[in-house]
Amino acid sequence: MEPGSPGLSEALDRLWAHFLPEIRERVKVLENAAAALAAGPLTSTERDSAYSVAHKLAGVLGTFNLGRGTTLAREAELVYGREDGPDSASAPRLAAIAAELRVLVENRS
Repeated sequence: MEPGSPGLSEALDRLWAHFLPEIRERVKVLENAAAALAAGPLTSTERDSAYSVAHKLAGVLGTFNLGRGTTLAREAELVYGREDGPDSASAPRLAAIAAELRVLVENRS
């Protein structure tokens, strides 16, 4: 199938529908991590989880024509992946990233 062909578009839509619950859950992890960070330092488990889901979202969102989502997820991945983790000053930006990801994901469906 050629890019942009109806068959490819339909196949991507079916894949999107299949993976949407998992993608939504990953965005929820980022929302929760940003909220937790606003309340205080993250545990290593929270930080590792947020880093992992940001990495996975960065890898998959572009496949579904959500290049902006990939960019945002990469930014979150970099912040959560810092050796010393994100600080409380990063919380507003991470919350904004999660919120924008939520909008992008819900508008794609």
